[in-house]
Amino acid sequence: MAFYSRDPALGNRLEAVLQQLEVDTLGLREQLSVTWLVYESSPLDLASGLSVHDFWALTPRGVDHQGAQQRYPASVVKLIYAAAVEAWQARDLLPDLPELRRATHDMIAHSGNDATALVVDLLSGTTSGPDLPADPFRSWTRQRQLVNQWFDSLGWPEWHGCNACQKTWAEGPYGRERQFYGEALENRNSMSTDFTARLLHAVIAGAWVSPLASARLRDLLSRSLELEARRSDPENQVDGFLGDGLPPGSRLWSKAGWMSQARHDAAYIEAPDCPPMLLVAFSESPELAQNEKVLPQLCRGLIASLRNEVSLVDQG
Repeated sequence: MAFYSRDPALGNRLEAVLQQLEVDTLGLREQLSVTWLVYESSPLDLASGLSVHDFWALTPRGVDHQGAQQRYPASVVKLIYAAAVEAWQARDLLPDLPELRRATHDMIAHSGNDATALVVDLLSGTTSGPDLPADPFRSWTRQRQLVNQWFDSLGWPEWHGCNACQKTWAEGPYGRERQFYGEALENRNSMSTDFTARLLHAVIAGAWVSPLASARLRDLLSRSLELEARRSDPENQVDGFLGDGLPPGSRLWSKAGWMSQARHDAAYIEAPDCPPMLLVAFSESPELAQNEKVLPQLCRGLIASLRNEVSLVDQG
């Protein structure tokens, strides 16, 4: 069952914004995936006090454009690894070590690749190193699939086809890590905006593991929109991403991803005079990876459409 109710009116609004964006960015539609949820009121900690069944029965309205399309997620995969840390610790599979907390913080807040490497090692019980012979490599590979196996066990249809078993790199994998990618890189990480939206929705609402675990993840995802704070951090995950399109007075929780072939963002947004919304956008191409305008324009256009909807309701 879908975790959101498809809303044709939102579909029309998204289509109108995409058409406008395509005026300046030809071919955008094929290279972009979007999942957009709109809430009647803030879903923060909505799941507190509800059963799992009752929470997932509360479906916000939403729409997608190629939402099930699998794409290389870049650093958005770090959201999965942070969520897995909370799941492992809730089952006493991973001790709450200060160094793990530091690495998890740096992985999400600063998108650190070295931090991510430690988190993946601790989640899977593996380490990087030279190529491995066939039998040890098979054992190593089984361990590195533990995160995938956990998400498989949830039974979320949006997970189908996703893959989260690789570290993130500045220069690329070597040794057994390169072995694990496969000869044609067929074992790269992959995610869809639909799955990413469901996971972020659970975190924001307090439904991931527990309200306390979800709150810890939300704290890591919180982004400052203050200009001085952004100027002091060139890799702030706001400028050039969805948060760059927010009006003053907004609140943002997000995880961005950027590399030579992709520019992505997953964000929960509360903006003045606008219903709360969750927006995930994955854009894939060398040109879009360098384009710092498309994601902010997408966010700005969708917020404007919601404000117009609120205005029409008020007038009615």
